[in-house]
Amino acid sequence: MLDLDLDSVNASLRDKSAAEIVRWALDLQVPTISTTSMGKNAAVMLHLVSEQDKNVPVVWVDSGYNLRDTYVVAERLIQQLDLNMHVFSPLMTSERRNAIMGGVPTVDEEERHQEFTRQVKLEPFARALDTFKPEIWLTGIRREETEHRKTLDIVSIDNRGIIKVAPIFNWSDDDVEDYMERLELPTCRHYFDPTKVHDGRECGLHTAA
Repeated sequence: MLDLDLDSVNASLRDKSAAEIVRWALDLQVPTISTTSMGKNAAVMLHLVSEQDKNVPVVWVDSGYNLRDTYVVAERLIQQLDLNMHVFSPLMTSERRNAIMGGVPTVDEEERHQEFTRQVKLEPFARALDTFKPEIWLTGIRREETEHRKTLDIVSIDNRGIIKVAPIFNWSDDDVEDYMERLELPTCRHYFDPTKVHDGRECGLHTAA
């Protein structure tokens, strides 16, 4: 298991480019995964990582509730970037779950929504972690997205002991849009995450451990 001095590591990476941060993580030469939601502008991280190493496993937890546009763009990105894609889906189909749970629970239905999130996001991700046993997790989280993320940094360690590396942590929305436009990367126009429901909420992957 890597033993990093987070303060010094983050200080050293503060002025590095996103590509340099990805390279730093890969140069540690330990089991590494990258994750994607296939949501809006997901292509930024997919492109950054695939440009450095196309063999890095890309984990997509497909809740089964994505919209058609998301699946179409996801397939384009998988082919275009030649991704080492691994899709982890819930054990139960969305139609069966909807019948049993009466549809997607609202965030106000706290217990039902927590169980829903466990089924469609946390349990499949736990299987991904068990499959790849990563020491490093390359993630596209950014500081300005949620209150929880403002407490993190470029490199952080979660309660599972996994080192999370966020190459675009300090990017603004404009930085993301500029990258997408400059490289003419495809993005879905319609995206819905039933575990978040609205902007500013965590889906659970970054707070569960």
